[in-house]
Amino acid sequence: MKENKGRERLKKLWRENKSLLITVIILTAVRSAIADWNDVPTGSMNPTIVQGDRVFVNKLAYDLKVPFSTWHLAEWSNPKRGDIVVFFSPVDGLRLVKRVIGLPGDQIEMANDRLLVNGRPADYDPLSANTGRDVPPDKDGLRVYAEEKVGEMPSHAVTILPQRPALRTFGPVTVPAGKYFVMGDNRDNSNDSRFWGTLDRNRIVGRATMVVISMDRQHYFQPRWHRFFSSLI
Repeated sequence: MKENKGRERLKKLWRENKSLLITVIILTAVRSAIADWNDVPTGSMNPTIVQGDRVFVNKLAYDLKVPFSTWHLAEWSNPKRGDIVVFFSPVDGLRLVKRVIGLPGDQIEMANDRLLVNGRPADYDPLSANTGRDVPPDKDGLRVYAEEKVGEMPSHAVTILPQRPALRTFGPVTVPAGKYFVMGDNRDNSNDSRFWGTLDRNRIVGRATMVVISMDRQHYFQPRWHRFFSSLI
């Protein structure tokens, strides 16, 4: 009798909440395989992405995956130099956000904070201090903002921290097949491919394309309205 009553309660619960449960399952699957957002708690992508930003992740930018997995059903594109990608860290499995600097076969090196791609050095143009107006204060001292341009990679802002001990020179290294070299735009404060090596293609979740919302954690989570729905370059 008790078992029958239990079954009846479950059936009633299903009938009353079926639509809601199906909706939750569909939305969860969509978030897993098609689109998502990613909270950014660190400053490794300053000034492009700052602490408190939530970025939209297009999971269909490169491929289609089985929901709730990293298994690829189909691939129609690959990351390009300059793309901002979200991926599972090869160190601890956490989701990180970095910029693709090197493609399979590329040779990457740095000399005194100057990036070289396939032997071609990047050009740097100074940017005003206003570029980092949303970057929270810290103990890194002087910040220098510059626009980095190299080859066909879209130009983008980077941060240099002259007073911080950092890996400013490395390489050259050649990116193996099926892997990518990623770096943070905050060049002197980013744990990236310079430290843990190149990134496997199958670890990439998708491409970050815009800041959806931005909350200033230093000021009681006040909205940074000017960053809402801003495109990422």
